[in-house]
Amino acid sequence: MEKTVLITGASSGIGKACARVFAKKGYQVFDFSRRNVPQAGVVHIDCDVTDEQSVARAVASVERVDILICNAGFGISGAVEFTDGEAASRQMDVNLFGADRVVRHVLPVMRKQGGGKIVLVSSVAAVLAIPFQTWYSASKAAILAYGHGLQGEVRPFGIEVCTLLLGDIQSGFTAARNKQAVGDDVYDGRISRSVARMEHDEQNGMPSEKAAEKVVRYVTKKHLAPTHTVGVQYKFFCLLQRILPTALVRRIVEMLYAK
Repeated sequence: MEKTVLITGASSGIGKACARVFAKKGYQVFDFSRRNVPQAGVVHIDCDVTDEQSVARAVASVERVDILICNAGFGISGAVEFTDGEAASRQMDVNLFGADRVVRHVLPVMRKQGGGKIVLVSSVAAVLAIPFQTWYSASKAAILAYGHGLQGEVRPFGIEVCTLLLGDIQSGFTAARNKQAVGDDVYDGRISRSVARMEHDEQNGMPSEKAAEKVVRYVTKKHLAPTHTVGVQYKFFCLLQRILPTALVRRIVEMLYAK
């Protein structure tokens, strides 16, 4: 039976690159997103992950889901003090609750078919929170905790859950970031400098296609670990986070992104 992959947010960035790699490998690929960006071998289905009914209709249109990749998301930046509740709620609604909506509708499909894999796209920022991208970091940390808890619930159904920690990747994510420099004068220009440093790192990061090849290679393994970090240098950073004193780790991050 042909393996089926459902990817949210596969109209751009790492999601689009993953869809392309899966399609080349012979998988039946569905792109659940709001924009239809045609790709060979990829079937687009309109889906807004912030809309329960939209998600329900999209999932009902597919018969099988062997691999679900919850990739849809975006980032906001700015000082917590000057980030209004609506912007913060939107960040969590897309990145966390958007993934949850899709997962809840896909789980009955996977239970019925006797198993499947759920892959949640998080970030190294989940364990190394970035100043002035605090709400984005919080959304990705929540995804990490969500994935770990979910695995314990669905393992008896033959469903595996893996959370991917991604680092800096060259993609449209950088340009799509919702940047707020309000209060930059109060913070002595540190908001702008922090975001500029992050964007520089992203633009010089791993190409989307290379990252996608690593992701696809991993998620198609027979068994998945609860958490997988993509990229050697990011595995090293996550290791340092575990072995070094928290105060020292935070100081290093602040030197990079809060000066």
